[in-house]
Amino acid sequence: EFLLSEDYNKMTPVKNYQAHQSRVTMILFVLELEWVLSTGQDKQFAWHCSESGQRLGGGVTALCWDPVQRMLFSGSSDHSVIMWDIGGRKGTAIELQGHNDRVQALSYAQHTRQLISCGGDGGIVVWNMDVERQEHHCRKCGKAVCGKCSSKRSSIPLMGFEFEVRVCDSCHEAITDEERAPTATFHDSKHNIVHVHFDATRGWLLTSGTDKVIKPCFPQTDSDMESLGKNHILKGEIYTGKEAAAEDA
Repeated sequence: EFLLSEDYNKMTPVKNYQAHQSRVTMILFVLELEWVLSTGQDKQFAWHCSESGQRLGGGVTALCWDPVQRMLFSGSSDHSVIMWDIGGRKGTAIELQGHNDRVQALSYAQHTRQLISCGGDGGIVVWNMDVERQEHHCRKCGKAVCGKCSSKRSSIPLMGFEFEVRVCDSCHEAITDEERAPTATFHDSKHNIVHVHFDATRGWLLTSGTDKVIKPCFPQTDSDMESLGKNHILKGEIYTGKEAAAEDA
């Protein structure tokens, strides 16, 4: 990135973006979001914040599609899930932050409008997609803020941030407890998940991991099978292949 002089006769280097391991084939700057989007011959798609230079995404590791709302969900190695509005044709992309490790699997429960994302650390996040989320940049009011401008942080689940993120001072005071209420639930599968499948007819969630174990999660009641609800998805017992073998024996 360069700063161009007023007479267009000088370019001063400002920052470098470590985006690709091979030749860059396309670059796009989105002023409204302060994003720098790029693709390269390394077959990677990356995007950076032009304000901070921080890498926001890249290395897509999982994809999921909502055929009714026509929303595309992508999981990334940067721990984030991006919700792409394809059907609305508005070009909006909303970031969901709820993982501490790379997102490795996604599944969508269409009848309850819940997105299930699984991380490399075994974390499972169940997102309520019935709530309307907004775009951001002070991650609340949209104003660009850096560490020097504000040290305040807050979770803003309605904007996709289940963890605390930087907000400007005025927004920090204005955010209500209702706006801080979680829109996702968090669970620990206790293995490194590489694939997830949700059976809507039975209400079963199955995960497979690098430990070569398949873990099905069974609801405890009939009502759990009819609706995932906020905490229903992992109420049942988790069985591993070893336990099943022991039972057969």
